[in-house]
Amino acid sequence: MAFRGPKVWLWRWRRNPLKRRADAVEAWVVLGAWAVTVLAGVLAGLAATQSVEHGLARERVEWRKVEARLTEKAPGTASKQSGTSSGDQVWGKVHWMAPNGSGHTGQVRVRPGSAAGTPVAVWTDPEGRLVTRPATVSQAHLRAALIGCLVGVSAAVVPFVGGRVLRGRMESRRIDQWDTEWARFDPLWGRKTS
Repeated sequence: MAFRGPKVWLWRWRRNPLKRRADAVEAWVVLGAWAVTVLAGVLAGLAATQSVEHGLARERVEWRKVEARLTEKAPGTASKQSGTSSGDQVWGKVHWMAPNGSGHTGQVRVRPGSAAGTPVAVWTDPEGRLVTRPATVSQAHLRAALIGCLVGVSAAVVPFVGGRVLRGRMESRRIDQWDTEWARFDPLWGRKTS
């Protein structure tokens, strides 16, 4: 589509003797669909962002780092290097005490060949169940922003598609009206168009 200049931006609302009621209705439908699309996307995105940030902040407050102990020797052999990557870790069974004093067991990643009784730092929720390390503040902001954007775009799709469907139906109805009017006036002109 070629650029037509600044005076065509509001062409749907300009006075025109050939403009029909259907054209005015379509103009308002397009404006309404865009307004609802933007509003739904922004509000849903902000709500999702706030909800995710609140949930992650609650996790940072409630989840605690506790010391667990290996209950048995970890599989594999101990490496001679002090710094191991996560690829060099194996699953080991650990035991820890919950804040209420009850004992729990679970499996976590440990260095290969670690001896039974080796201390291992684990994260637990208020009930004493194993959880992952909570997200830092910067990680929480990034995760919340990404989820908010995704939810906002997803929410905006619904009114956008609804507006496109409604506009397509209006276009189809307008074409049918043109066909009816053309069939009525074509014989008056005395020539065939097809």
